[in-house]
Amino acid sequence: MSDADRAAPEVDPVDAVRVAFVCVQNAGRSQMATAFAERERDRRGLEDRVKILTGGTHPADHVHDVVVRVMDEEGFDLSDRTPREISTEELETCDFVATMGCSTLELDTSGGLDVRDWALDDPDGEGEDGARAIRDEIEERVVALFDEVEAEIDGT
Repeated sequence: MSDADRAAPEVDPVDAVRVAFVCVQNAGRSQMATAFAERERDRRGLEDRVKILTGGTHPADHVHDVVVRVMDEEGFDLSDRTPREISTEELETCDFVATMGCSTLELDTSGGLDVRDWALDDPDGEGEDGARAIRDEIEERVVALFDEVEAEIDGT
């Protein structure tokens, strides 16, 4: 065992901060948010401390083409991602849930679940310029959310 392994306490996945990004189809905004969140988690060295989930209430068959293109410009390959369904029960195990402005989910927040509706436009049907603007706003919101998540982990 290396010194680095001894210095970093192993985190039980149950203790990980769980963050979810949700929209109806899980084919646009929530996929962009998930990609930015994965990058932000890795940049901050929180791989063992933060679990990221994504899904939709009525998932599409594939990620929207315009989303794949504008995320590719930022170095993300979303072409192999598949939208998935996410349940209310799964979301209620999270610490933070960000909906993209299209959800009618009713979640029990009595256990401390922090739900945020980001009220973002849908990039599907937008041109690339519109999708880029949505992408950039999502990136800013994800970075700000990770500032909060990291502060919670650090206890500050």
